[in-house]
Amino acid sequence: MTTETTPAETIDLSVGGMTCAGCAATIQKGLAILPGVDGAAVNIATRRATVQADGTLDREDLELAMRAAIEGLGYQVLTKPAGAAGADGAGGDASHRPAAGDELEALADEHAAHVASDAARIADYRRRFLVAVALTAPVLLISMVMPLQFAGWEQVVAILATPVIFWSAYPFHRSTVMSARHRATTMDTLVSLGTVAAWTWSTVVLLGHAAGAMEGAHVYYETGAVIVTLILLGKWLEVRSSARAGDAIRALSSRQSATARLEDGTVIERSALEVGMRFVTRPGETIATDGVVVDGEAAVDASLVTGESVPVTAGPGAEVIGGTIAADGALTVEATRVGAETMLAQIARMVDQAQGGKARIQRLADRVAAIFVPAVIGLSGLTLAGWLLATGDVERAFTAAVAVLIISCPCALGLATPLAIMVGTGRGAQLGTLVRGPDALEDTRDVQVIVLDKTGTVTEGRMEVTATFAPALDDEATAALLVGAASVEARSEHPVAKAIVGSTTERAPLKGFRSTPGHGVTATVSRAGADGSHADVTVGSARMFDRVDDALAAWAREREQAGETVVLVGRSRPLGGGLLGGGTATSTREPLAAEMAIAVRDRIKESTPDAIAAFRDLGLEVVLLTGDNARAARAVADELGIDRVIAEVLPGDKADVVSGLQEGGRRVAMVGDGVNDAPALAQADLGIAIGTGADVAREASDLTIVSGDLRAAADAIALSRRTLGTIRGNLFWAFAYNVAAIPLAALGVLNPMIASAAMGGSSLFVVGNSLRLRGFAGYRARR
Repeated sequence: MTTETTPAETIDLSVGGMTCAGCAATIQKGLAILPGVDGAAVNIATRRATVQADGTLDREDLELAMRAAIEGLGYQVLTKPAGAAGADGAGGDASHRPAAGDELEALADEHAAHVASDAARIADYRRRFLVAVALTAPVLLISMVMPLQFAGWEQVVAILATPVIFWSAYPFHRSTVMSARHRATTMDTLVSLGTVAAWTWSTVVLLGHAAGAMEGAHVYYETGAVIVTLILLGKWLEVRSSARAGDAIRALSSRQSATARLEDGTVIERSALEVGMRFVTRPGETIATDGVVVDGEAAVDASLVTGESVPVTAGPGAEVIGGTIAADGALTVEATRVGAETMLAQIARMVDQAQGGKARIQRLADRVAAIFVPAVIGLSGLTLAGWLLATGDVERAFTAAVAVLIISCPCALGLATPLAIMVGTGRGAQLGTLVRGPDALEDTRDVQVIVLDKTGTVTEGRMEVTATFAPALDDEATAALLVGAASVEARSEHPVAKAIVGSTTERAPLKGFRSTPGHGVTATVSRAGADGSHADVTVGSARMFDRVDDALAAWAREREQAGETVVLVGRSRPLGGGLLGGGTATSTREPLAAEMAIAVRDRIKESTPDAIAAFRDLGLEVVLLTGDNARAARAVADELGIDRVIAEVLPGDKADVVSGLQEGGRRVAMVGDGVNDAPALAQADLGIAIGTGADVAREASDLTIVSGDLRAAADAIALSRRTLGTIRGNLFWAFAYNVAAIPLAALGVLNPMIASAAMGGSSLFVVGNSLRLRGFAGYRARR
């Protein structure tokens, strides 16, 4: 039974055998014209072809058509067919994975397929290169060193060079023919045309010499043979280097445990784990999946996920991530997320999506690559005609035309952007920095202001009550009112509420919980009144109260100036009837007076001062944004050396604050971790979510920091800028190389052998320059 696709649904296939941007453009063009396809994209770095379905064909038919089109162009499809059993070296198609499947494992399988394909290509290039070297060396020596030229040397050179040009260069010729069948051209087309042209001209001259004609003409077998040898060397080295770009995903998958040991000692496959199951991790073993520690204690090495090199102690109640290592203790863990829902699977998915996307800066390169090869062929023809018309020198005309073909190969241009993105985002994943897509890399470039949410971002987000003050109440009444406040706040998720809840273990029944966002909460609490009756207990800021005693206000100011947050508590006669009601449904609320003040403090993260210094080093203006009162916020800002503070901001107004900062064209980054930060993260030019926070915040962000270390946000910006700089450097080199080299080749300054060496060198430069991103360490490594 088949299922129809729906509009906007995508199908991904991994493609083997692509060598340049022209290959990607050819496949993309071939897929775009298929029935049922609304759009197609091919990424040469990730070796993946993606089509967007228009909903007119069922999935299996569309995939079959995609496979036929790709294979018809001479490339391999490495993704196993939908619904097929796992095959060695074949990765699962992302569009066909079950929601509960292990996405990380599927992505790892896909990369394994590419590794196998790359290994085969490397071996093939190496074999063909070694044969080419063995045959080309004597060809070059005989052709270029006059004393070595003997009678009949041209025939010997022809015999030696022919296998090089036709057998060693066979992959280029095959690709050219396959593309030509579909009226397409690739980089291989230029290599094939150039080398075959050199061989054909030389053969014509050789036959002419044998017939006693063309006495002044020279053979160029050595040119074709050397071109093939140098390009094979470049391809061999390029594929070996490019294969390392996918190390990030392979590193993630290599840390996955294949099995899990349950509490009763039973060993099961990790894929068989279900939420709620308890498993045991012994010292030195990998934690099988995400969960909560229920027993034991161990130092957990989470460097793979968070980028933090120092192990973190985990005991009962601590959350642990699958793939991390329990270094020195045994843990009993209850699984909370399995399969595609685990942190590692989500990281792999985000990295995969980021690597598969195209940056805005790549669009020009794509447009150029699409027309580059046909344009070069035309330019080569014009060069040949121009030399013939200007000089009549057939040899010089031929040499210049071949040089134009060879030196114009756009390998470097095609690799410039996707390879840098692949390496940069992969390195980010290893450091606990996840990039949503290539556009986020470019958005970091012009960011001028970075807005930091205070609670949970700048601070630990784990507040604790430091003092209470109730001048009109005795100790017993104060304790009773604190129980009432804790009972009400137990319904809230705010960090201040959690601190108050944690200050006492007693609870009282309540009903009618009401929340006033940004101000406070109220509920009718059993026996919370001064006389033991039911009462409405309100906890919140001074704006919730009609009267605040001068002594309470003075105490609150003093605490706030010391950097603490103060909330007030008061009681009133409950409204309405019912279980806990005290009045009638039409009762009017009596004036509410504050009776007690509670001070809470949230400690500044140890890493925050270094993070602020890092942001300044990046040239960013730092702004502290919080819903806390201005005095408490100012105290924290002064301690950190932050000049600008925007305090007492309601949750729904944070996005408006970001919008205000953007006025005048300023580019703003926002760092936050809570649900109420999501609108501001979405509004910002660059949203950075602390991964320890809410899922909705991460969904709204451009960058996600897996750890709670604010320095990681600085690392994310620095890595993004470094990646963008690498892309721009790669593109500049690729463009500059072609712009400078093509005219020189057309003028006859560069011969084809030098052109082939220069072409291979430019590709290796782009690969090497991109791989330098693997060494990025960031600000956290400086301590």
